[in-house]
Amino acid sequence: MFAIKRALKLNNREASLMAKHAGFRRVVFSGLSLRTQMYGRVKLSDSKVINELNKVLTNHIKKQPEFAWMNQLSSRVYQNALIDLKDAFNRYRSSKWGNPTCASRRDGQSFTVDSSSPLVVLNAGNTIKIPTLGTFQGHEPLECGFVAQTFTRSKEGSRWFVSFCVDAERLPVQQLQESVGRDLGIRAFATLSEAEGSNNQVFDAPKPLKQAKTKLAILQRKASRQVKGSKNQRKTYNKISRVHSRICGIRKEFLQKLTTPTVKTFKLIKMGDVNVKGRMANHKLDLAISELGFYEFRRQLEYKSKMYGANLVLVAQWFPSSLTCSNCGSKQDMPPSH
Repeated sequence: MFAIKRALKLNNREASLMAKHAGFRRVVFSGLSLRTQMYGRVKLSDSKVINELNKVLTNHIKKQPEFAWMNQLSSRVYQNALIDLKDAFNRYRSSKWGNPTCASRRDGQSFTVDSSSPLVVLNAGNTIKIPTLGTFQGHEPLECGFVAQTFTRSKEGSRWFVSFCVDAERLPVQQLQESVGRDLGIRAFATLSEAEGSNNQVFDAPKPLKQAKTKLAILQRKASRQVKGSKNQRKTYNKISRVHSRICGIRKEFLQKLTTPTVKTFKLIKMGDVNVKGRMANHKLDLAISELGFYEFRRQLEYKSKMYGANLVLVAQWFPSSLTCSNCGSKQDMPPSH
């Protein structure tokens, strides 16, 4: 199973409809605050809390005049929002995440819909059929037909995307080389050193945030001088979000193009376990480190290694890999110039 993501072409009416559905999901997800108001210190299971919230939403809230707009939207939105809320409770119980909090628009706009009974057949081409919402035009065509059931709509910058999962078997990949070592740094994002030879490859990461720093400062200063909540200020904030979305896209594209060829080429990948939090304690380097995306690079290597059958080994952060000779294994002192 793997995910497919496509950008959609939406007119103003369709974009407004997507924003309403995202707001619907936030209202439902924020219903967790009713738990304290309704039950106080009474201990109930998470399933009972979700069921009670569903009853309150269906029998009381949706019948109020101020929430009549909910009846005009897809009911699958709030059903999936309750599922997300239950998953958030499960993650909290397993100590993987903190206590669920009310959803905010600042956290992003997204919602999920699904087809209750039959699977949705997506034909090749520029159109994508989304259950309970309709058919929309995509910026990129689907290369072939797919079958899916759950669709997630999300907004990045000023563009709406749709993501869905399909069941498929990935073709096996035969790695041609045995092993490789990767060293991460600030000057050079990644240095690839082959174990069988002395060839080194250096990959410099793009600096989209550094390049857009002046433009962001101008837009943020402009927004601070405009009337709070006005249409002009909203337009300026939309421009800022588009710049941030472009920065994020450039960084993700670089990491994807760097990690995929690595796991397809080498059977064994060795990489230092970088202490990102410790390095960011240095206020002179925190911005440069946060711009690179070390954690995302490691995350992609981890799941892609399992996907393509490669083996990823994390070397301890205090292991003197730069001081150890790759041929004889002897340790040497670092020259003062380094």
